Amino acid sequence: MRIAIVGCGQLSRMMALAGLPLGIKFSFIQDDIKQSTVCVEGLGLIHQSPKKDKDTKDYDAKDIKQLYHDLGKPDCITVEKEQVDLDLLRVLSTLCPIFPSVDAIRSCQHRGKEKNLLSNLDIPTSPYFLNTSAVTAAKTLGYPIMVKSCTEGYDGKNQWRINNSSDAKHFDELNIQEYIIEAFMPFDKEISLISVRSKQGHIEHYSLTDNVHEKGILTRSIAPAVNISDQFRLKAQAYMESLLNELDYVGVMAMECFVIGEQLMINELAPRVHNSGHWTQLGSITCQFENHIRAIAGIQLGSTKQISPTGMLNIIGIEKPSFELLAENTKLYWYNKSVKPLRKLGHINFIGKNHKVVSQQMALFD
Repeated sequence: MRIAIVGCGQLSRMMALAGLPLGIKFSFIQDDIKQSTVCVEGLGLIHQSPKKDKDTKDYDAKDIKQLYHDLGKPDCITVEKEQVDLDLLRVLSTLCPIFPSVDAIRSCQHRGKEKNLLSNLDIPTSPYFLNTSAVTAAKTLGYPIMVKSCTEGYDGKNQWRINNSSDAKHFDELNIQEYIIEAFMPFDKEISLISVRSKQGHIEHYSLTDNVHEKGILTRSIAPAVNISDQFRLKAQAYMESLLNELDYVGVMAMECFVIGEQLMINELAPRVHNSGHWTQLGSITCQFENHIRAIAGIQLGSTKQISPTGMLNIIGIEKPSFELLAENTKLYWYNKSVKPLRKLGHINFIGKNHKVVSQQMALFD
């Protein structure tokens, strides 16, 4: 079997590394000429997606068929990111299945559509306005408010915090296209849920995970999340199952949430393997990457049972840490990227008998 992945970053790398032991071959579509292929070099065929016709803005059918042939005629195609060209996926879907589906990716690709999806399923999310002036939105939401681009907004990019009327007026003068404005939520902590759904509709959940962000970028995660009741956990899983079944989803999905007192509020969805699930590589019987591959390949899902408390620390914008710092219960995952400020270059997983031990070891890298 061969699987093609749209994107050549670290998530594609880790999916391939998890799938190769299963005997699956991989191909990669470089859909952005600016994206380096260094993460996936040596792991399979790599080909650049064709350009659209300048006049029709469509892909030429012959070019797509040639791409499919060059990729080794994959049995299915998946993605490592939600910001992909849906037109490319649609034409490729005439040649082989896309998992998750184009419609599922579209629902999570655009923040406005994502918010509508959550609202339609009665899943709590922050109050919001779509493409409304900040001055107008603030009259209902108050200050501060958050503005997020509907697309191309991740790791703190294309996001603005508006604290007062002066900020609001300034934002309205920027002529930003396609955005949501939502109420700023004074949360107690951020958690996430990583789940996987098979082609047959079977769903497995990983442990809820505590996450810490700095400047919009995830810096560390620890699982299982602390001070979370079984009732709270089951509520999060019910929301996720509602989403997965509504979208007839196949593969891994991530749900980022705010904990506000006894309330769970959904912040964002990601139709793919996710940074806050990297801990599963060391702390779970079957990691998120392998389970995504199992799901889209039609293989029975692996156990998501957690082995022990586990932490994940992102390595951002700095050189590879010294191997001398790596203890016997840690594991380094390096992406082979060149060093660049704010770039995720790798991560370290930590496993221990309890949260205290894991947290103490992670603190050594601060």
